[in-house]
Amino acid sequence: MAGRNGRTVRDLRRANRTAVLQRLYFDGPLSRFELGPATGLSSGSVSNVVADLIADGLVEEAGSVDSDGGRPRTLLRVAPGSGHMIGVDVGETRVRVELFDLTLTELARVERPLAKQRYEVEVIVGHIRDGVDEVLAAAGIDPEQLLGVGIGVPGIVERTPEHGAVVHGQTIGWDAVPLESLLRSTCQLPDAVPYFIDNGAKTLGQAEMWFGGGRGARNAIVVLFGSGVGACLVTPEVEHGRAVEWGHLTVRVRGRRCRCGALGCLEAYAGAESLLDRWRDEGGRLPEGTDEETAMTAMLAAAYPPEGTAADPVALAVLEETAEYLGAGLSDLINLFQPERILIGGWAGLQLGSRFLPAVRRHAMSYALRYPADKVTVELGLLGPDAVTVGAAILPLADFFARGGRRVEPEPEGPAPAWRTALEDRAPH
Repeated sequence: MAGRNGRTVRDLRRANRTAVLQRLYFDGPLSRFELGPATGLSSGSVSNVVADLIADGLVEEAGSVDSDGGRPRTLLRVAPGSGHMIGVDVGETRVRVELFDLTLTELARVERPLAKQRYEVEVIVGHIRDGVDEVLAAAGIDPEQLLGVGIGVPGIVERTPEHGAVVHGQTIGWDAVPLESLLRSTCQLPDAVPYFIDNGAKTLGQAEMWFGGGRGARNAIVVLFGSGVGACLVTPEVEHGRAVEWGHLTVRVRGRRCRCGALGCLEAYAGAESLLDRWRDEGGRLPEGTDEETAMTAMLAAAYPPEGTAADPVALAVLEETAEYLGAGLSDLINLFQPERILIGGWAGLQLGSRFLPAVRRHAMSYALRYPADKVTVELGLLGPDAVTVGAAILPLADFFARGGRRVEPEPEGPAPAWRTALEDRAPH
């Protein structure tokens, strides 16, 4: 039965379960007494919801604490083994697959390196399929226990009724790739296990906002700096983040050709692939077949050698120019969105790290308008190289919480009988 605001009793029960689960997840262990003010629920509602979650195996006792003059209060926490998620990072140098329990403790991982410019769809799908099988086998987890598989990919993700998630990855040669359909027809997972496919910058942003440097910020931008560059915008209106193709902002008319095919994109100057190409063009020497991460390590060593050793002036100049382009690109984000926090992640951002950050920050402040520049901080992300896979695993976890800790049920053949719906809506919470 729907109330005046259109919400049914079932909706209310789901919202109450969500509120309790989220507070225990982020702030637990907590007692029933503490959950009341933390969630805004009455003590009776808290007791009913907690009993329901314990019966479902989602919440468990975690010791007790003394109370003021009364009996010790039992602490509650989310049960780590009550669900599992897989996070996948279809990155620029490798495909990484990780299995997590409900508290995002890593249980198993598999990595498959990618040869330069090798984004054949069949290869990527095969790496994901095999990786999923391997991490489940390594941890001894039944696929039925999965809440979902989250996947971060390069490019724009469109959702269609026919194929589910379709990836438009112009920079990697993917033109409307029906990735979700391909995975469903290839992976040996139960039909009820959902796939959550989104842009890798968004999954990075999701992870940093939940567990990293973005915690507590209302307006933030998380930048993925790797072979290319991307960003995730988080605002109160877009609390789960929106991927923006920041790397394909034009920074120089008729400039260098970007791998997307256009001229003068930010990525053509600030991406790690471009950075290394420019060093090679100026005489930087690397062995044939060196992967980008190894090449970046070599370039950094050349630009910033041990004390008493001469720096490679070309490597240093290219890095300094790249810092200016990145800073100028960040100034556009500052002027457009006025964030309170910008975080830089991605494998290249992590490699360049604190040595690179002061120059990027200085250029960003010099190019941005003073008022928004005075209100923003620019820092490195805190979650390291696994941030994209953690963020990908958060996608099914967030969906699980939004459904009040209920698993996805297979679609029924037809609509539920009216009597059943009515009984469910009237059921006590």
